[in-house]
Amino acid sequence: MNKIEKLIEEFCPQGVEVRTLGEVCEISRGRVMSKDYLATNLGEYPVYSSQTANLGVFGRINTYDYDGEYVTWTTDGANAGSVFHRNGKFSITNVCGLLKPKKDDLNINYLSYILRVTAKSHVSAGMGNPKIMSNVMAKIQIPIPPLTIQKEIVKILDNFTRLEAELEAELEAELEARKKQYEYYREELLSFGDDVELRTLGEVGELIRGNGLQKKDFTETGIGCIHYGQIYTYYGTFADKTKTFVSPELAKKLKKAQKGDVLIAGVSENIEDVCKPLAWLGDEICISGDMFAFRHNQNAKFITYLLQTTNFQKYKERNAQGAKVTRVKADKILKFQIPIPPLSKQQEIVAILDKFDALVNDISIGLPAEITARKKQYEYYRNQLLAFKPLEAQGAN
Repeated sequence: MNKIEKLIEEFCPQGVEVRTLGEVCEISRGRVMSKDYLATNLGEYPVYSSQTANLGVFGRINTYDYDGEYVTWTTDGANAGSVFHRNGKFSITNVCGLLKPKKDDLNINYLSYILRVTAKSHVSAGMGNPKIMSNVMAKIQIPIPPLTIQKEIVKILDNFTRLEAELEAELEAELEARKKQYEYYREELLSFGDDVELRTLGEVGELIRGNGLQKKDFTETGIGCIHYGQIYTYYGTFADKTKTFVSPELAKKLKKAQKGDVLIAGVSENIEDVCKPLAWLGDEICISGDMFAFRHNQNAKFITYLLQTTNFQKYKERNAQGAKVTRVKADKILKFQIPIPPLSKQQEIVAILDKFDALVNDISIGLPAEITARKKQYEYYRNQLLAFKPLEAQGAN
């Protein structure tokens, strides 16, 4: 029997009381603050908003609305249901909610831990904008064991969090080192000097522009398809199976990519990502607008690796256009020069780079998988610690 189990046996053998947040917390929302407001009231006190990056800090101003310990949550947007423990002097925007225990029988840290487990499941995606408003938060039920048990759980989870953060930082540092090593060898292996002929992409292949496909066209089964946005969010360096499909009827109207084509995202929000390549190694599929299929007679992975190099990045920086949306026009892509060694040499280089690519990028192996496994392990222990048998349910046995 572990310490928590002993404490439960001692303080609440019949079960744990379950109450709604509305019963145990004061619930409020932040206020509207624009970027202009922040700029004209610049100061030292943080303003928290809907984002999760940088711990949710939207900016800093010279006044504060709250002083003390609170729990905040994101009410709107992609990060709806994200929960933070706040301590000190701060303000929040109108897309943040605020919780303050009404009595001292609810530990604020315990509250933040329990809501990190439960809040996301109460988010509504109505009208395409995820939300979890104050009235919904008020109805969320949480177990409230005696304060002694709450504090012991917080102590354990704080320690888990610290160890998990330290280990993750070590793994991230190692992963970053591996990425730099991979990039170094990629640049070296793909630099040939004067011994290898340089040809433009237009001389070795053609660009086929996608058309028509939208995310609303996806079906559960049918003909495989790739939307340009998925090249950024889902795929790595190469693939032979699609995540999504379209109906056979629609597929007849759409442009296709064939095995060996290199798929190229035509637009992005930044220069670094625009023209991200994907070697397609599967059967014929449909492709969306704002992307190209580069059809050629070279090694598809070799071409893809070339389009990841510093040389191509610099070329994009010189030729990209657009403010809000960044593009590189098809004619400019086709003018990019690449080395063309014999196919046997291309395959040699690809075999080496594939190993580095898998180690760095494949989520199923290597360091990324270890980071994911550690997070899941932490979440498992956290969820176990925060799982209680309700008083009523236990009393009914």
